[in-house]
Amino acid sequence: MALEKGTLDGLRIDRGEEPAGGGHRFGLLALVLLLVATLAGGGWWLAAARPVEVEVATAVEAAPAGGPRAVLNASGYVTARRQATVSAKITGKVTEVLIEEGMRVREGDVLARLDDTETRAQLALARAQLVAARSQLAEVRAQLVQAERDHARQQELYDRQLVAPQSLDAALAQRDTLRARLAATEEQVKVAQESVSVASVQLDNTVIRAPFGGVVVAKSAQPGEMISPISAGGGFTRTGIGTIVDMDSLEIQVDVNESYINRVTPGQPVEATLNAYPDWKIPGEVIAIIPTADRSKATVKVRIAIKQKDARIVPDMGARVGFLDPKPAAAATPAAPGVLVPSQAVRTDGDGPVIFVYANGRVERRSVTLGPDASGQHRVLTGLHVGERVVLAPAPTLADGQAVKPREDK
Repeated sequence: MALEKGTLDGLRIDRGEEPAGGGHRFGLLALVLLLVATLAGGGWWLAAARPVEVEVATAVEAAPAGGPRAVLNASGYVTARRQATVSAKITGKVTEVLIEEGMRVREGDVLARLDDTETRAQLALARAQLVAARSQLAEVRAQLVQAERDHARQQELYDRQLVAPQSLDAALAQRDTLRARLAATEEQVKVAQESVSVASVQLDNTVIRAPFGGVVVAKSAQPGEMISPISAGGGFTRTGIGTIVDMDSLEIQVDVNESYINRVTPGQPVEATLNAYPDWKIPGEVIAIIPTADRSKATVKVRIAIKQKDARIVPDMGARVGFLDPKPAAAATPAAPGVLVPSQAVRTDGDGPVIFVYANGRVERRSVTLGPDASGQHRVLTGLHVGERVVLAPAPTLADGQAVKPREDK
């Protein structure tokens, strides 16, 4: 009985030596969290190391201060002094349109044709009437020649007292009648000739030609549509074939505040900049100051001549004009020229203007000193050298030493 009890005690399992199940689960959870943190840190490091695409531009040397300076800036638009919407002189159906937008035409070139069936028939009728009138004129002339001869014979017989006076009077009356008839027939021939001329003009009116040389900027009609020189009151009749602009007549018109119009004079040099090409400076001069003011806007319109003709200048483009001081600047105040960079390359932080310089795949943050603007660009006096490449429109998150990749050189 004692042996049996000892045997059973040896087979009993000691529960106090078994490790706690809660501690095992806590260790597994810590291992998972450590793995997630490692993966997140690695992803952040890879994202930070990936180069960011940026646009860069090269700093260029600025002209020394002291040249012509702008005494006034204004904005306006490119306009054409010679522009026309070409229409027909008559109402008719369009049969052919020979223009497209952007096509250059010369004076007299055919732009379109109208249906000329009726006008050709009228011209043929007028020519037939002219032929008939000329035939009748030839007949009257032949009759008049015979009447002249008869009158001469009757006069000779009368002088010899061989015929009665009545015979002479009859021959004279016949001659005078044919003379009057000849004059009337000649007038009928002239009328028939004028009818032919009118019909020819009507036929020519079916051909629409360019009134001057230029570029087609709008095509307004298609074959099969009706066209009229005046509005017909409906939506199915066109009033024009197309619009032509003489590109040699382009100029810039700006509105100048009437408080500063005293700074503008005819013939004054200007420097124009198109909104589409901000880096292109176009020389010009003041043509005239329109002698009237806009009461609602308190402005005066000024016409600017464009001295540099170029195909990139098109009507209705926005432009900024700087009116230059015609007097030479004083040479006693030389200023450090510095370098020029686009205005979007400068970022203002808490400690002043900064520029991010790109080199060897990374950017360097530099504090710079700015001078007076030069035609929409910033003049950098210190902190930047000619030829260095700067980042355009740097993002607020861009940091010193960050890896970048230039997207396109400007």
